[in-house]
Amino acid sequence: MQQANSLNRLNRLPISRFHKITLLAVSFAYFFEFADINSFATTAPKLIKLWGVTVDQVAYVTSLSFVGMFFGAIVASGLADRWGRKRALLWTTLWFGVFSFAAVFSWDVGSLGVFRVLTSAGLSAMTVVAVIYVNELYPATSRGKYQAYAIVIGICGTPVTNLIASAVVPINDWSWRLVYLWGALGVLLVFFTRHLKESPRWHESRGDHAKADEILREIEERVAAEKGPLPEPEPPVEEAPVTKAPLRLLLQKKYLMPTLLLTVVWVTQTIGFFGYSSWAPTLLSKEGFSVEKSVFYVALTTVGAPLGSYLAAVVTDRFERKWCLVAFGSVIALCGLLYGLTFNPVLIVVFGFLVNLFERGYTALGYAYSPELFDTRARSLGTGVSYGLGRLSNAAGPLIVAALYNGSGYQSVFLFIAGTWLVGAVVLALFGPRTRPGRVRAGTAEPKTGTPIRG
Repeated sequence: MQQANSLNRLNRLPISRFHKITLLAVSFAYFFEFADINSFATTAPKLIKLWGVTVDQVAYVTSLSFVGMFFGAIVASGLADRWGRKRALLWTTLWFGVFSFAAVFSWDVGSLGVFRVLTSAGLSAMTVVAVIYVNELYPATSRGKYQAYAIVIGICGTPVTNLIASAVVPINDWSWRLVYLWGALGVLLVFFTRHLKESPRWHESRGDHAKADEILREIEERVAAEKGPLPEPEPPVEEAPVTKAPLRLLLQKKYLMPTLLLTVVWVTQTIGFFGYSSWAPTLLSKEGFSVEKSVFYVALTTVGAPLGSYLAAVVTDRFERKWCLVAFGSVIALCGLLYGLTFNPVLIVVFGFLVNLFERGYTALGYAYSPELFDTRARSLGTGVSYGLGRLSNAAGPLIVAALYNGSGYQSVFLFIAGTWLVGAVVLALFGPRTRPGRVRAGTAEPKTGTPIRG
């Protein structure tokens, strides 16, 4: 046994320039993740006219992209454990940037579909790594807020991209390719690399306490130079090095319930959100709105996304995250339903704005909530598997949406979407553990089964 104290040493640090630079880097990666994630949705209406793409083909490309997200999330958990959080963040961002750039040169819907699947794998992988990275570098009492702040900045990529798409897609028959070129700019994260520190908690989990201590001393010196003398940390605890976490680890009782719960959370979030965001431009254009108007209306609704993430930052460390998620999910269900019941352009923008506002707040809360349900050994694996299964579920989501639209019409799609959000809210209300900071003192032994693991 060796003494582990990274958690306690990080928890007593005041927020400093070090934390803000880390936040900026993660936010940059998030920005181009959110910029790229809806690229196909914003270009699909143009491709329907240009290439004769059908609604079913849009569904298949969107569906397969979520299969890519599943594999990306699963692989990311292994990469983060093997390479470290910092290196995995860099390489997963480079991956999605390179394949977004490749999509610029697509010659038909098949080639574009392949590039979107590979891009989506990188997007999902980067998200998993970023969630873990923020969780392990920020103090427990404020990590939720800074996770949300990263989303506040990052989510701006969605409205910016939609507005760019609304401007460039109609120009001519090739200008839609510029949307994918824009998404590829995430590769510029390499310029942040030298400012980032590897997670000392990752080094410590591998038994490399000397390296963890070296990084901690560098961080502490930088923080103390800016903020003054630091308080003494809590005493270290005895901890064995963490071995590679096999998939069967999640079948253990203390990990199985959090994994199942988070799988439901991310399944309903994925189907609910992407059922809305991936399809709104296409369905509006199918209902008689011009391509230009449908993309523009959706672009206006996404302006609510950064405000939602900021709202999450305000409430996440002040109120119980579980109940915030329940409240946000319930509001999304209501607003999404009202969105589908109107064809008034003003109301479409208003209800769409509210859906985006509360959904992005929900996502920011979920990113903070998920890794808190696992200890260091299972954090990467549990977060990656539950998030990946959520993304995999939407392999069926677009096919369901297409079938509902073709069989029952526009409004049935939004009844289905509202229902998925409501299911997630009810399951969280009934089974979600509470994780408000302070319920489990940092550095203590793991809590009993069924309670959150704060370490």
